[in-house]
Amino acid sequence: MKTRHEGIYLVQTTDFFYPLVDDPYIQGKIAAANVLSDLYAMGVSHCDNVLMLLSLSLEMTKKQRHVVTPFLIRGFRDLCLEAGTTVNGGQTVLNPWTIVGGVASYVAKDGEFIEPTGAEEGDVLVLTKPLGTQPAVNAHQWLGTDGYDRVKDVITPEETIAAYKMAMHSMSRLNQTAAKLMHDFGAHGATDVTGFGLLGHAQNLAEAQLNKVDLVIHTLPVIAKTPAVNSKFNFKLVEGFSAETSGGLLIMLPKEKAQEFCDKIESIDGVPAWIVGKVVKGENNARLADDIKIAEVNTPQV
Repeated sequence: MKTRHEGIYLVQTTDFFYPLVDDPYIQGKIAAANVLSDLYAMGVSHCDNVLMLLSLSLEMTKKQRHVVTPFLIRGFRDLCLEAGTTVNGGQTVLNPWTIVGGVASYVAKDGEFIEPTGAEEGDVLVLTKPLGTQPAVNAHQWLGTDGYDRVKDVITPEETIAAYKMAMHSMSRLNQTAAKLMHDFGAHGATDVTGFGLLGHAQNLAEAQLNKVDLVIHTLPVIAKTPAVNSKFNFKLVEGFSAETSGGLLIMLPKEKAQEFCDKIESIDGVPAWIVGKVVKGENNARLADDIKIAEVNTPQV
């Protein structure tokens, strides 16, 4: 957003959601990573200020709130510190449901951010985190309940816990390295992948392009065993529409630089990124390739 000062812009985002893991400290980290990712998707690798938004459930006892709240706040604060920023204010209220999120802001000059509009025919698409957080988290929530009966023939409890730990690690990890490298490798724009799923956000990105191009997804890197869970309860994972929380960046890069970009991320963060698609001449739409590949991956665990 332009400000009244020549050449100065405000890059700002807000986001919040309900808890989806049972560790309040990790949940706080996930919330911070999720808020910051919208800045990172613009190639902004620094944040000037973060506000925390927190509502505490009235269904929790006073003692439970006193135990959980410090962990939520500490996790949120610690990841902001890891990102090189600080939490300076916010709002805390009582509410029927626990909700956690925040507001992230950066004051930028020309050249410090990358508009998500510059895709060129021949570019490729890179994804910085695996898909499948929704089925991974849900399968874990079903453990020990009747709900687990629907998936117990396709995933073991041990595999369920491993997928859940991979999802927690992924969701609580910053996309900051990718944001920094977007400038170094000449990225033509990006989006973060969250509630609309990979294909939903790819469609929004395609519609924003100045050139007449389509985004074609040919590979879906997914957390191991989540396709099996999806086969029993359709989260639309293999259709590209499974909702993600604090997902990766989908970045449009020159083809000749994409693999080096992925290698660089892995060398810095210790986790892979994947070339998942390409930019072709078209009508500003996104779609899955007819020969879509589902690649199950094992990534670090919390």
